[in-house]
Amino acid sequence: MAKVFVVKQIRGLRGCTDSQRETMRCIGLRRIGHTVEVNDTPANRGQVYKVQHLVEVQVRK
Repeated sequence: MAKVFVVKQIRGLRGCTDSQRETMRCIGLRRIGHTVEVNDTPANRGQVYKVQHLVEVQVRK
């Protein structure tokens, strides 16, 4: 069974770079408080790492 990240947006995108905005869109987050499930892959880990100051992450099995 693959691991899954539960990613929740906790901060707004005001003052972020365009690259960080695109990363949030690619993860699937749209607004503060929005939560999505993301598969645990190296690409997704990199995306979450890039915007770690904007999100809260929990790991599920």
